[in-house]
Amino acid sequence: MFDFTCQKNALHERVILVTGAGDGIGRQAALSYAEHGATVILLGKTVAKLEAVYDEITNAGYPQPAIIPLDLKGATRQNYLDMADTIEQQFGRLDGVLHNASILTVLSPFDEIEEDSFDDIMQVNVKAPFIMTQALLPLLRATKNSSVIFTSSGVGRKGRAFWGGYAISKFATEGMMETLADEVSGTNVRVNSINPGATATQMRSRAYPGEDAKTLKTPLEIMPVYLYLMSDDSIETNGQALNAQK
Repeated sequence: MFDFTCQKNALHERVILVTGAGDGIGRQAALSYAEHGATVILLGKTVAKLEAVYDEITNAGYPQPAIIPLDLKGATRQNYLDMADTIEQQFGRLDGVLHNASILTVLSPFDEIEEDSFDDIMQVNVKAPFIMTQALLPLLRATKNSSVIFTSSGVGRKGRAFWGGYAISKFATEGMMETLADEVSGTNVRVNSINPGATATQMRSRAYPGEDAKTLKTPLEIMPVYLYLMSDDSIETNGQALNAQK
């Protein structure tokens, strides 16, 4: 799977929503999905970053993407319902969702985690993908084969000291994935999670400021698993907690 090669037009005519699409893994996933034929919906809070990714996709000659500016920290259920309506009206379908957006905040001892910080992490990393997926499920169920990917972490599979709220949010993400995957088992919807592993991103650099980013995998290098889960090759894969790196 780490060496999975996606067919050139494997995602032709697919419509895929990527959250946190402005930089890092989300940006690269959007580019990779577009490269393989998908129409990508770029969701993020910073319009300038989304526009830059939009330009990269169109300049490369890939299908024209769309932009949805949305700050998950303040988004409401109605925002997600309206978004689902807009996607249906503009594209008539939705074939995949990559829940990539996450926040880390401050690493600290458990008894020093601030309530506001914890609330922000749970809002963006857990509640936002939960409510968003609820709103998008009718569209996902209406297409032939659809894929939902949640983004996990190594600290969401084994707790680690000082990772507090972030680790807790990723354990919750894994539980959400497994619960939904079991409910949709045997249907046209499949649900899985990916642990990206140590990757050269801004979030990683904030967590490990002294680390040499050149020693890490780039977002492009971990794309095989992301492409696998969005392609028809993974139709039988459901409820799996996958790793993007060996």
